[in-house]
Amino acid sequence: MFLSDADIEAVLRLLAAAVIGMGIGINRDLHGKPTGMRTLGLVCMGATLVSLTALRVDGIAQHPDATSRVVQGILQGVLTGIGFVGAGVVLRDPAGRKVHGLTTAATVWVTAALGIACALADWHLIFLGAFMTVLLLSLVKPLERLVESIAGERREEGNTRAGETLRKRESAREPAPGGEDNAER
Repeated sequence: MFLSDADIEAVLRLLAAAVIGMGIGINRDLHGKPTGMRTLGLVCMGATLVSLTALRVDGIAQHPDATSRVVQGILQGVLTGIGFVGAGVVLRDPAGRKVHGLTTAATVWVTAALGIACALADWHLIFLGAFMTVLLLSLVKPLERLVESIAGERREEGNTRAGETLRKRESAREPAPGGEDNAER
């Protein structure tokens, strides 16, 4: 046979990773974001490939301590490296007041984490993580807008009240006899 059972399992894990990454990428494509199906499919599959490669080193399965250290190294290496990729999509406006791309960077990072989970074949966690990722990307934005509009109204009310309070304090400051300001006494 051309492929061993282990090879077929690896192919299925890589395929699952690509499909999961592309599924998350659909949301990003629909919202016109810089990372989409191809990018996130590759990120997820790449994390799986790196993880599988390290886990398939000859003799590692016979040494649980070595396997544990390899898994820790994979987690550190992939997630740190993908953090740099994610940082490349984060932009700050020249005034420094707004940052753009944080959700995209977080999506790249979580997609890599899902790729590692695909390599480890933790299917319940993979599907829960993918579901939660799509849920967050799809449903939280409208909730965020609602909270921002409520907070914005409260900020405006607060600013109005703060302005009135400040005006009252300033008008209460009447010069004392002799030209001294009451507030300075």
